[in-house]
Amino acid sequence: MQAKPLVVIGFVGTVLDAAEGPGRWEKWRPSVALGMYDDLLVSRLELLLDERKFSRLASRLREDIAHVSPETEVRVHDFFLRDPWDFEHVFGALHEFARSYPFDTEREDYLVHISTGTHVAQICWFLLTEARFFPARLLQTSPPSKQRAGVAGKYAIIDLDLARYDNIAQRFARESADTASFLKSGIATRSAAFNRMIEQIERVAIRSKAPMLLLGPTGAGKSMLARNLFELKQRRHALKGRFVEVNCATLRGDGAGSALFGHVRGAFTGAQGERAGLLKSADGGLLFLDEIGELGLDEQAMLLRAIEDKRFPPLGGDREVSSDFQLIAGTNRDLAVAVAEGRFREDLYARLNLWTFYLPGLKERAEDIEPNLDFELERFARVHSERITFNREARQRYLRFAMSADATWPGNFRDLGASVTRMATLSSQGRITVEVVDEETARLNRLWGGARRGNAAANSDALLDALVGDGVEDIDRFDRVQLVEVLCVCASARSASDAGRTLFQASREKRTSSNDADRLRKYLKRFGLEFAQVQAAARKT
Repeated sequence: MQAKPLVVIGFVGTVLDAAEGPGRWEKWRPSVALGMYDDLLVSRLELLLDERKFSRLASRLREDIAHVSPETEVRVHDFFLRDPWDFEHVFGALHEFARSYPFDTEREDYLVHISTGTHVAQICWFLLTEARFFPARLLQTSPPSKQRAGVAGKYAIIDLDLARYDNIAQRFARESADTASFLKSGIATRSAAFNRMIEQIERVAIRSKAPMLLLGPTGAGKSMLARNLFELKQRRHALKGRFVEVNCATLRGDGAGSALFGHVRGAFTGAQGERAGLLKSADGGLLFLDEIGELGLDEQAMLLRAIEDKRFPPLGGDREVSSDFQLIAGTNRDLAVAVAEGRFREDLYARLNLWTFYLPGLKERAEDIEPNLDFELERFARVHSERITFNREARQRYLRFAMSADATWPGNFRDLGASVTRMATLSSQGRITVEVVDEETARLNRLWGGARRGNAAANSDALLDALVGDGVEDIDRFDRVQLVEVLCVCASARSASDAGRTLFQASREKRTSSNDADRLRKYLKRFGLEFAQVQAAARKT
């Protein structure tokens, strides 16, 4: 396959390229040397130079390059730099050149020559090439150890696509894996979907300063993830300030605005002094607003202004204060529904909804119960300086219960942590026995049983009525009791497959059930229902 024509873009070296007279051939001139390499055939050379100031130099370079490489076309671009050491000016000028240049990567290959120009220019070449404004590789040239006529020196081509460098790519892969493990608090999670989400969160955290919205039930780990993201950003020197965490459900009335935005003296009854507020405390750091759906509409409006302008007035004050913080918000509510009902501002939701991630509850991540069990045992050992382990039968029995339909885990990972803490505390001689596990599972069944019965009684009739209506009178009581249980499981499941696994677990263990989702769909069809229809009705009841 024939190689594409090679185009080199670079500054003229007004010092290195400026040698004159017959002796100039004894000196290394980087722009002329580009035409002297036997294994680097330059089809076209694009030289940037202030022609009004260096017209003689431009003419001489054209002649000399034509002498050493007659096949190389030389184009000189009149390129004026007011101050070649002003980074913003040089970057802007090169950026405009890149935007106007007619690159044709299908027909030509490009190199950016970085050995000429100021150090500021070299930095700008690098940044613009890395960002692909110049679709090129970098070309670095250097003089020979002893300068004499006909010797071009050395050159190196640097490809900024790091994926081409195996060792570097492996190093980045290891660092990415370490970062993902850190965000998961070192837990070797097995859920492929959760692991993919953590990888996405890592990329967003490193590359973006935009607000992030974490959805999920209480106890799913939103607060821990927010703190880990703060520490990750600190490691990357992206944040200098504090981590400030606020549970918006605890903020009410005038106290909400004062806590978040601060107040001036006399702003309200009892405001005898000034208060900075939590947003100001987060200046330069990360603000985590948990349960953001509980904020009042007035506080939502002020928060939106603070996010967009980085400025806001404290309560009762005319003078604005500034705070440049990064925001992570958390909620277990459906904010889209809250917007539709007028309880949450649409413009604030739009601002938060750029990066939205759902953290599933423990029930939705059954495969991650075992690694989280080990994590909680390790945490107990760190806190209490005592290592506790399960005996084999006890561990199997606890995991069997933890992943069963009876284990609802309403508090998610908090419930699991509390359960492990109880068992570890009650164990003797550093071993959790079957007896300790049986006592704990009985305790959890008592704790959750009342809630399950209460919730079922409150919701099942409404759900059945919404789906079947008057047709409920035509269903036998035996079938009605079974249908209600199926509907409740479907309402809380994340998918038909998830609901099927819960409903047909015994069959699965005996391997007499091969397609749980299909079996569930056929059951629902008997009553004229579909899984999506059940979930939609559950959200409304």
